[in-house]
Parts: sequence; C-alpha cells; structure tokens
Amino acid sequence: MLKISTRFDAGAVVVKDLADASNIRLEIRPDNASDFAQWFYFRLQGAAYTPCTMHFENAAQCAYPDGWIDYQTCASYDRQNWFRVPTRYENGVLTIEHTPLANSIYYAYFEPYSSEQHLNLLGDAQGSGLCQIEDLGSTVEGRDINLLTVGNQVESDLKVWIIARQHPGETMAEWFIEGLLARLLDPQDPTARALLDQATFYIVPNMNPDGSALGNLRTNAAGANLNREWLEPTPEKSPEVFYVRRKMHETGVDLFLDIHGDEAIPYIFAAGTEGVPNYNGRIADLETRFKTALKAASPDFQDEFGYPKDEPGQANLTLAANYVGNTFNCLSYTLEMPFKDNNNMPDDDFGWNGQRSLRLGEASLSAVLAVLPHVR
Repeated sequence: MLKISTRFDAGAVVVKDLADASNIRLEIRPDNASDFAQWFYFRLQGAAYTPCTMHFENAAQCAYPDGWIDYQTCASYDRQNWFRVPTRYENGVLTIEHTPLANSIYYAYFEPYSSEQHLNLLGDAQGSGLCQIEDLGSTVEGRDINLLTVGNQVESDLKVWIIARQHPGETMAEWFIEGLLARLLDPQDPTARALLDQATFYIVPNMNPDGSALGNLRTNAAGANLNREWLEPTPEKSPEVFYVRRKMHETGVDLFLDIHGDEAIPYIFAAGTEGVPNYNGRIADLETRFKTALKAASPDFQDEFGYPKDEPGQANLTLAANYVGNTFNCLSYTLEMPFKDNNNMPDDDFGWNGQRSLRLGEASLSAVLAVLPHVR
C-alpha cells in the first residue's frame, strides 16, 4: 500500500488521490499564513520498483509558475544524498516520473536544510573557539533568532553583515552559509586570517526559523514576507527583521550580503542597489570590484543574467539590501542561486544543490577580501 507523509521538519504537500501509483494526484500546499505556494517535501513509502507518476495539479497557480520550466525534482533515500529525477511541466501540471529502488524515498523542491542541521551549524561554529553566539530575540512561534559573531569586535574593525534564508524555502542560502562559516573559521585558511585581521563578521544563518520548520516557501509564521519588512518591522509581525535591524544599527554596516534562491532564473547572480537615493559612484565601483572578484573565485558566478536594474530613486526600500545599502551608504548585495540548475555549469545528475551552494559560500569570502580595503 502506498503512503505519503509530511509530519517532519519542513514537510509539506496535499494528497488528493493515492490509489494508483501511475496517477498519484497531489497539490502544492501554501505557506501556513499566506497564499505563497511552491515548496514541497514529502516521503513516499511502499513503492519500491513501482513506476510512479505524481501530478501536482495546482502547479500553474503557484507563486512562480515559470520556476517549473526545465525544473527537475530533488529525491533522496537517506536525506543525505540528493539527486534529480525526471520532471516535466505541461498544461499547468508538474509531473514527476520515477521508479523508486527502495520502499522509502523523499521528494523535495530543493535539498532541505533542517532545523536540526541549523542547530548543529551553530554548535559547530561556537565549538571552533572563534565564534560567539548571541540571542537577538524570539520568532513569532518562540524560536531563537541567533547571531554569530566572528572577529575581534574592536571599533576599528570593518563590519561585515551576512544574512540568509529570509525566505525559508530557499534552503540553498543556509548551505551557502555553512560553506562560508567553515572557511571563515578555519585558522589554517589564509583568506580567513586576512579577513579577520580587518573585519568582524555578523552572520545570521537563518532569518526565518519558523517558516523553515513549517515548510513555508516565503513567509514567517505570521504570514510576513521578511524581505518586504525592512522599513517598518514590528516585534509582532516581523520580529526576525526587527531584532536583526536593531543590532545592525548598534554595530554599523560596511558591507552587507543577503543570500537567496531564485525560482525561475537558472544562474547565480547578484542584485545591487542602483535605485536607492544614496547610490553613488563609490558604491558602483565597489559592486564592480565584488562581482569581478567573485567571478574569479567561482566560475559558477556570472553577471549577464539577473534582475533588471532599478531606475535611480525607484528602489523598493522595504527590501533588505536596498534598506541597508541606503541607510548605511555601503556595498549591499542580494546574492541569488537557482532552484533549477546553473546553466553556466550544468550538472544533469544533481542540478544546483547543497554542496555547490556550500562551495559558493566558501568562494564568496575571496570576493569580500578583494573589496574590504575599499569599503570605507
């Protein structure tokens, strides 16, 4: 007998009909308190060596239907090793065709990064002896909002802020942070040593712990899209932004990176702050330096495909990168990775995944080092 379950961290799907393995009817479940829908993560049991065809019947009504074009679903038997399985999008329906080789298999929109992994990441960072954990406050559902501080925290240090996973379904963002932290906390890495001679790093690995646990794509437990809350966050609706922003104003910011995933664009790219009122030639030069250095450090990165640039004065200041860049007159980037594959360097078996995100996180420190002498 077939069974689909989601009663685990970030599990999410709606089962319409499970009677026939060749016509499993599913729907993608919206976020718990909003209409955003795109994330799915479920366990299928009882289908070993059975050809399965799974239809997401509401795919066309999801938040980013263009994200399904050329998309391939992630699958794993052990939740450690993830691979891509044949998926197609036709007539508004997303269909997975796969024959599991064992009785238990997981399918997900992207390789998950669980709440347990998040806590382990914090523990490993603190255990390095180079990192301090600070509690900034609590989420809507009472989870911890943790800040990792790496560096000497002296007044003369440059202040580098990096946040990830404002949108909880963008799990590649926390994989990115894992790679960045591993390199930054390696006392044998010369780039890390050079960085920490000049800067203190303030890192929030997961801005949205509630949404992550609930299996949301884009919002927190109160239904707030955190990356539209930066002008007027409140402790009631968007405490995650409220407390992080308050800490930023205490420390100051010289460089800011906000790490995300994009559903539709199959490339790694950065979005700058061209449209904010305080944008100027100095910031433009820093953006060019950063992108040039990141392309040199990681062939995965490119600057040809991405979002349209905002016209002068037309930026939405409720977005983190725009708010921070304008408020602190600093280099401020949104860095995006794909849910699909990176068409720059495609991999048919794995697509873009956790390990590739992790490597990009490592490489990003080389770009930070390249621009640090120029940020003030």
